[in-house]
Amino acid sequence: MKKVSILINADDRLGHISPEIYGHFSEHLGRCIYNGIYVGENSPIPNTDGIRNDIIEAFRNIKAPVFRWPGGCFAEEYHWQDGIGEKSLRRKIVNTNWGGVTEDNSFGTHEFMRFCELVGCKPYINGNVGSGSVREMSEWIEYMTSDAESPLTEQRKKNGRAEPWKLEYLGVGNENWGCGGNMRPEYYADVYKRYQTFCRNYSGNRLYRIACGPSSADYNWTEVMMKNLDSNNVDAIDLHYYTMPVWPEMESATDFDDELYYKTIAAANFSDELITRHSEIMNRYDPEKKIGLVIGEWGCWHKVEEGTNPGFLYQQNTMRDAIVAAIELNVFNRHSDRVVMANLAQAVNVLQSVILTEGGKMIKTPTYHVFDLFKTHQNNEAVYCYTQNENMSEGKNAPMISVSASVNEKSMTVTAANCSLTEEAAVECSIFGFKASSVSCRILTNEAHSYNDFDCPDRVSITEHTAVIKDNVLKLNIPPCAVVECVVD
Repeated sequence: MKKVSILINADDRLGHISPEIYGHFSEHLGRCIYNGIYVGENSPIPNTDGIRNDIIEAFRNIKAPVFRWPGGCFAEEYHWQDGIGEKSLRRKIVNTNWGGVTEDNSFGTHEFMRFCELVGCKPYINGNVGSGSVREMSEWIEYMTSDAESPLTEQRKKNGRAEPWKLEYLGVGNENWGCGGNMRPEYYADVYKRYQTFCRNYSGNRLYRIACGPSSADYNWTEVMMKNLDSNNVDAIDLHYYTMPVWPEMESATDFDDELYYKTIAAANFSDELITRHSEIMNRYDPEKKIGLVIGEWGCWHKVEEGTNPGFLYQQNTMRDAIVAAIELNVFNRHSDRVVMANLAQAVNVLQSVILTEGGKMIKTPTYHVFDLFKTHQNNEAVYCYTQNENMSEGKNAPMISVSASVNEKSMTVTAANCSLTEEAAVECSIFGFKASSVSCRILTNEAHSYNDFDCPDRVSITEHTAVIKDNVLKLNIPPCAVVECVVD
């Protein structure tokens, strides 16, 4: 057993943890939308307006705050007029980015907004810059948010929505350095300014404009964006980073050795360096932190499951992925002074999903349970957390413990992951600036290769765990490959 000392100072506030840090991403990709979230009104699977009831309840349970839609690369070929009106008359399209399948556009603007209403989350619409026009994006916003007398509002009313929707988050393009047009940052900055000029605020709606940010360690992209944009024309920039320890060959989601496990953990921890370095660039141009950093796509990217369409990106989800999720969410919490939103890729049946479906069956993945453990952080204040934390003896360049802490008026939440495969951690956490009298603790733990499937949906699940607090010192043992949540009152 390895002793780990942690110091938490509740008087040292790092930033407000926006609920949107715990956001999700639902692209038209594989079975994320069709045969995932959306099954249609005539499906025998219990649904509300075609949206699966079990999925609605699952996202409500983890307090999902925001969903990004319709992409991803798909967004840059999506034309919103194709997805409104009578469903039988909607134009079919070929999803050229993901599998070459034909979609009937039965899930469009109205259906997505209804999904958000049912879940109780905010919509984040990603507009088409790569193949779409300024007019197209401008009119989509008017269609959704205006109550003025106009052909577009009349069209929306004719399609069954009398009142305008509230739309807070608007992405102006997606990965425009790649699938969104292969643009240079200088060119995109000009294109962005042109498009956002015509993204109007209608009827009291206030758009939060998100510009395409960098891929991973492309620090020059951030530099150019910050040189050319300011808080008058942009509210946030969007960073994408996937945990991909092996590239481009990819590796199995479930069959991996210890060395590959630790490479994955190290890759997840690299997000801390990424955010730090991108934030340093942003700080030079925006010291008041008026411009937020969105982690618009993040998560593990493994090899697709054998026998599935390679364009559907369907993969299993193990305890290894749960550890990655805990590391990333702890990182986002600690950077909450700049990070305002994050969107896990993707919600259902794609990459590091929180939910998998097969016909009428549904399972919650280990990653889902991490979001359950972390949900009490939402709207808290992140506080300073120091860990006397050596790298794992068997894990090369990865620290053993990942941790973050936050407070509100009543309680403190501490989330920690033991990333070691072999060593139990005896954690002793000294708390300052917060009077601690009691603690409740939950844990997610299992062997690293363990996952939930349709034959055994609860193989990996949350259980109660023992922790004690005395003289403002929190003590608990964390087994190998485990994630814990402690709520201190």
